[in-house]
Amino acid sequence: MLDANTAVRPVPALLPALGATTSLQALVALALFAPGVVAPRAHIEVWQLSLFSCAVFAVGIPASFWGGSFIARLGSLRIASLCAAAIVISMALASLGSSAALLAAGLCLGLAMGPETPASAALLARLVTAERRAFVFSVRQTGNQIGAVCGSLVLPAIAISFGPAWCYAAVGACALLGILLFEWLRPAYAAKVVPPPKLDLRARLALMTADRRIAMLALASMPFSAMQVSLNTVFVTLGTSELGLSHIEAGMALACAQVGGLVGRLGWGLVAMRLDASRAVLIVIGVGMAFCAALLGLEGASLSRPAQFAVATLFGLTASGWNGVFIAEIARLAPQDRIGETTGAVLTASYMGLLAAPALVSILDGAASLGAAFFALACLALCGTLALIWGGHDLGSHDKAGQ
Repeated sequence: MLDANTAVRPVPALLPALGATTSLQALVALALFAPGVVAPRAHIEVWQLSLFSCAVFAVGIPASFWGGSFIARLGSLRIASLCAAAIVISMALASLGSSAALLAAGLCLGLAMGPETPASAALLARLVTAERRAFVFSVRQTGNQIGAVCGSLVLPAIAISFGPAWCYAAVGACALLGILLFEWLRPAYAAKVVPPPKLDLRARLALMTADRRIAMLALASMPFSAMQVSLNTVFVTLGTSELGLSHIEAGMALACAQVGGLVGRLGWGLVAMRLDASRAVLIVIGVGMAFCAALLGLEGASLSRPAQFAVATLFGLTASGWNGVFIAEIARLAPQDRIGETTGAVLTASYMGLLAAPALVSILDGAASLGAAFFALACLALCGTLALIWGGHDLGSHDKAGQ
C-alpha cells in the first residue's frame, strides 16, 4: 500500500498528519450526527433517521472494503479531500428536507465514511512507533467526539435560531475548509512507490479471517458499533420522548456522552499502551456500555437529572471510547504492507453492525419503545464481549510480541 510501504518520516511529521486525519473524522462525525441532533426541530422521525443511517452504512461497507486500492493509488490525503467533498454534497442534499433527499444524503455520506479510517490508518501507521501506536490511534479517533460535541452543543442552537437548513450549511462550510487543509498538506506526505498487487475478494476476506485475533476483533466490533451509532443518532430522541428531557437538555446530555467518549479514547489508549492490556481494556469497555444502555433503557426515566447526565457520560466513555484501541490493534496485527486493506476489511464487519442497528432500533421502537431497543443493544454488547473473552488467549498472548 502506498502509505505503508514508504520510508518512515521524522517524528515531527506525525503531528500535521495526526491533526489532518483527526479533522477528517470530526467532519464525518459532524455530518453523520447532524440529522439526529436537529431531528426534533426538523420533525424528522425515527424511521427517517434509520433510513439515513442505513444508507450511510450500505455505501460505507463496500467503500471501506474496496477503498484500500484507491488509497494505494491516490494517497491518504487526496482520499481525505474526496471524503470532504462528499460531505459537502451530502449536507446540501440533506438541507432539502424530504425523506428522499435524506436518503440521497446518506448514500453520499457513505462515500466519505467508508474510506476515511483505512486512509488515516495507512498514513499514521508509517509515522508512529510501535510503542506509541495505541495512544496515537486513540488520539486520532477523538475526531469522532470532537465532531459530536460540536454538533451536540452548536447545531441545536442553530436549528432553533435559524432553522435546520443552516445546520447543514455550517457542516458543509467546515468540510470545504477541510479540503483546503488536506490539499495544502498533501505534497508533504505524497510518495512515489509501486502499489502492491490488487487483492481479489477472497484475499481481502482472508486478511480478516486468517488471524483469529483479528477475526475476534471484527466479530466484537459489530455489536460495539451498533451501540455507538445508536447512542449518536437516537439518544436525543430517547431523551425527549422517554427520559423527560427538553431538546436542549437532551443535546447537553449527548454532549456529555461525547465528552466522555473523548476522554475514553485518550484514556483507554493510554491504559492499553502502559499496561499492554488491549484485550482487557476492550472487555471492560464492553461490560460498561452494556450496563449503561440497560440502565437507561429500563430505568432511565426514574433517574434524577444529575444521574442521567452521569450515566450518559459513562455511556459515552465506553460506547464511544473503544475505537482507538481497536484500530491500533488492527494496525499492529495486519501485514504492514496491507494496513489499509486489512483495516477496511475489518471495518466491513463493524459497519455491518452500524447498518443493522438503525433497523433494529426502528423495529423495537415501533413494537415497544426506544428503551427496549437500548436494552436489546446491551444484550448484544455482552455477546461481543464474550467473543473477545473467547478469543482472549490468542489476543493476549501476542500483545507483547507486537509491541
